[in-house]
Amino acid sequence: MTITQEADFCIDLHCHTTASDGALPPKELVARAHARGVTHLAITDHDTIAGLEEASEAAREAGLTLIAGTELSCLWKSHTIHVVGLDFDVDDERLKQALERQNKNRWSRARTITDKLSKLKIENLLEKATDKAVGDVPGRPHFARVLVEEGVVKDIAQAFKRYLGAGKAGDVKGFWPELPEVVRWITEAGGVAVLAHPRKYKLTATKLRALVADFRQAGGRSIEVSTSGQSSGDLGFLAELCRRENLLASQGSDFHFPGAPWCELGAIMKMPDGLEPVWHHFKQPAGVPAAV
Repeated sequence: MTITQEADFCIDLHCHTTASDGALPPKELVARAHARGVTHLAITDHDTIAGLEEASEAAREAGLTLIAGTELSCLWKSHTIHVVGLDFDVDDERLKQALERQNKNRWSRARTITDKLSKLKIENLLEKATDKAVGDVPGRPHFARVLVEEGVVKDIAQAFKRYLGAGKAGDVKGFWPELPEVVRWITEAGGVAVLAHPRKYKLTATKLRALVADFRQAGGRSIEVSTSGQSSGDLGFLAELCRRENLLASQGSDFHFPGAPWCELGAIMKMPDGLEPVWHHFKQPAGVPAAV
């Protein structure tokens, strides 16, 4: 399948459900995306495709095209980096095994976060965070919500600022594979590896250029040029970086929960002209799409 670049298409290739750290179940997220005019959607839950079956059924009912997606955590020069996989074979056995390993890594990380936050004396912290994740692996947003409910902090932003953000006790990085390995999982499953939200890593321009060059050398084919919470300056910088490295351009809201207008489904800045969209190269959508 190739999605043509038509004005009436709204394409969102990065969002999250309760299958990882999002607030909405897959069916509800698809309904919200459809209501907001999204025509082509990739659900990219962290290190899993568990929500894809439910989302596929909802997408068929809504007439919305669903593309297989996931977001994988990895390491590059000791930095935690996220790589979105798109348009892969969901039945690929090696990818399934890799996702199982990532799931185990996430549980190990969740237990370590619990240990790191033990000084807060919150009883049954891991269990409470797991409840917030609806029984799945809790991530930092789930721990943050527990900290708010327990009165440790006033809101989620403060939870990250004091305990869970970069460099804080709950910022646990040591459980992920290296960048080239994760890119290989995606490409060997027939998918496209996309460097997610490049400006959110707080890297200098020089380091970000080095990351993108290493990503491309590892087999990565695309970067997110347009994503949530970025400035027009970021958009221009990433567009130029995309051209320089001869990569495909992707976009996505990185939606996690309602009520945050800066990362709402379909609310994506228009990509600059002169870039080759990643969706021009899709071959195997999940679900039954409308004709495109």
